[in-house]
Amino acid sequence: MRAARYYGPRNIQVENVNVPEPAHDEVLVDIEWCGICGTDLHEYLIGPVIIPTREKPSGIKGAYLPVIMGHEFCGKISKAPPSSGLKIGQPVMVDPRIYCKSCYTCQSSNTNICTQWGFLGLGADFGGGLAESIAVRPEMCYPLPDSVSLADAAVIEPLVVGRHAIKCSGFDDFSLLSALVIGGGPVGVAVIHNLRAKGSKQIFVSEPTQRRHAHVSQIADAVFDPTKLDVGEKCRSLTNGKGVDVVFDCAGVNAGLQQGMDSLRRRGTMVNVAAWETKPILPYEEFMLKELNYKAAMSYDDLDFQETVADYLAGKFKGAETMITSRISLEDVVSKGFDELVNNKDDHVKILVTPQK
Repeated sequence: MRAARYYGPRNIQVENVNVPEPAHDEVLVDIEWCGICGTDLHEYLIGPVIIPTREKPSGIKGAYLPVIMGHEFCGKISKAPPSSGLKIGQPVMVDPRIYCKSCYTCQSSNTNICTQWGFLGLGADFGGGLAESIAVRPEMCYPLPDSVSLADAAVIEPLVVGRHAIKCSGFDDFSLLSALVIGGGPVGVAVIHNLRAKGSKQIFVSEPTQRRHAHVSQIADAVFDPTKLDVGEKCRSLTNGKGVDVVFDCAGVNAGLQQGMDSLRRRGTMVNVAAWETKPILPYEEFMLKELNYKAAMSYDDLDFQETVADYLAGKFKGAETMITSRISLEDVVSKGFDELVNNKDDHVKILVTPQK
């Protein structure tokens, strides 16, 4: 089969590899669509960071590069043991996480922070979504009805990231809350859609680039260009001088961290959802004088995935497919995928890749 394998920085090659043979307790999924994630792009530019090397193989499977990339994928079952409960031809969305099930965090259902966490497509196994097929555990497959378009369903995975982020805020009822999202990229958009699904009172976004600004303007109550406006002042003016209740940092830059804490009300909460490339510098005065809460959101757990799939099928994420700004073939994954995001990142939210001919 054809697969896009990662060898190192700016070195992804589409090549022929053996079709995976599922174990007795696994199913084989023929992949329809796979998204390129910001983490994938980070590995492409400066990795391997998460992707394991021969010197440091993955803790669970012992895998190391070259590995097949891609962890935001959906497809159809092509092989399944009777015990799986899945049928040949059944459309599924796949939870790509691998976790040990035995450490103290897994035993407390916090599988997202497993001591040996990993992802398909990021080297926890040799499999990934940028290929024609993948072998996975059946419990990681979420059946989808035939009425759901697989051409759109791959956005479910980033939506799950957004679901976990808003749950990490500690708030249960968003109907009375105002929120600021820093960054209008894929994760920021996913957070916005989850806030909408939960009935958030006010959703503001800080996004400087023109195309992303235009996109999030369709789903947020107000969008601010931080290069032209004082975001903190704008947030206070729209919340009777108080400031927003919660900020979701989906950008991971110090200017955004400062801006977010300035925008928060006293005893407000900031949730970091971003993968930082530099060390964050905490704005001490805002943090201390306002008694702010600073939290982190790492990936997602089993319940997050279940809830998000259920809400997606219930129509609570209408319009989420508009985050897809390009669809390409597997053969073009480097030139029209990774390199396109490197050279024209601000023109895109989400690029989807298909191995189907």
